[in-house]
Amino acid sequence: MSIQKPKGTQDLLPGDVEKWQYLESKARDLCQRFNYKEIRSPIFESTELFSRGVGETTDIVEKEMYTFLDKGDRSISLRPEGTAGVVRAYVENKLYGLPDLTKLYYVGPMFRYEQPQAGRYRQFHQFGIEAFGSVDPSIDAEVIALGYTFYKEIGLKEVSVEINSVGTPSVRTAYREKLQEFFAPVKHLLCKDCQSRYDRNPMRILDCKTDQKYGEGAPEILDYLDEECSTHFSQVQEHLTAMEIPYRINPRLVRGLDYYTHTAFEYKAAGIGAIDTIGGGGRYNGLVEQIGGHGTDQPGVGLGLGLERILLVLQAQGVEIPKPEPLDVYLIGLGETAEKEVTKLLHQLRVQGLKAEKDYQGRKLKAQMKSADRFQAKYVAILGDDELARGEITLKQMETGSQVIVSLVDLASNAAKTLFE
Repeated sequence: MSIQKPKGTQDLLPGDVEKWQYLESKARDLCQRFNYKEIRSPIFESTELFSRGVGETTDIVEKEMYTFLDKGDRSISLRPEGTAGVVRAYVENKLYGLPDLTKLYYVGPMFRYEQPQAGRYRQFHQFGIEAFGSVDPSIDAEVIALGYTFYKEIGLKEVSVEINSVGTPSVRTAYREKLQEFFAPVKHLLCKDCQSRYDRNPMRILDCKTDQKYGEGAPEILDYLDEECSTHFSQVQEHLTAMEIPYRINPRLVRGLDYYTHTAFEYKAAGIGAIDTIGGGGRYNGLVEQIGGHGTDQPGVGLGLGLERILLVLQAQGVEIPKPEPLDVYLIGLGETAEKEVTKLLHQLRVQGLKAEKDYQGRKLKAQMKSADRFQAKYVAILGDDELARGEITLKQMETGSQVIVSLVDLASNAAKTLFE
């Protein structure tokens, strides 16, 4: 039996991987404009980091993490999300001591053991940003705006932003009691997970797809916000309105992670069935100190966008991702001596920045021309032994079929790019 890829993973092959490269390049360009710097953290960390940071009552920690003992009997987990690892790196490298706001972004794989479905894999990929060091509501709005701008610039249509405030720990303590009062009469009807959440974190019941019907009419956290939380939430909305970022308030939005405070948000888009959430994030004041210990606390806010889901929605909406630039020139050598010269020319052209290729299989002229056509080469450069003796080479423009003779010296010179414009 042949070895196959693990369930819930995918091979990104040429023809598809260029779509990923396009999304990643757009993400990097956008982050440069918003002054976010790239960070690359390990794809595995101490399990304690995620249980402490993500939250022990979350589905991620309870059910979905890939956890194992390494050869030193240490509990290690593949990262299920990006924020906890970035916070750990922020603390460990003492970035909290820098005078300016620390604004970071990452692009990379995450891992969760869950049932694969449309847009959801066990190894999936996220583009995320994190901003540390400010409680200003305008940075919340900036993070939301960056995500919305990313979707807009890659061509997604009808993307909506939903926002909520999940308050502070003290606000949630009072809200928790009201939720427990509300769910008490139906506690025995809740799923097994939600019966456990009832005591530990009843807000998680609102996020359960199985028990949504029991949450109808539940108290809304917006009714329990204190003055600080209400003011912060109002100012976030003012900034979004000023930036013309469309949004709607969803008082039932709690997100799937325990570390959020104040602002929580999600992006929705039609095109992938019932699962319409394509990204989200929020503020997490207190997480830095929770992970790094006393004296390290800094407020933070961030987002994570799933690239697999984005690609599915782009496909469903019929949005064409720009194709990569074709070859500038395909070189063909006719004869042993000419073939050796072609190998040298090929390298010279590549060094000059041109996209160039040749045949490596000893095929006839006709087969090589077909190969050039498959590569969508703009030009074919044909060199025979006679042309070589004269110091010339034939350039054929593939689109028009027109041909010109140029000198080998010109082709090898730094001005060669002008020949293919």
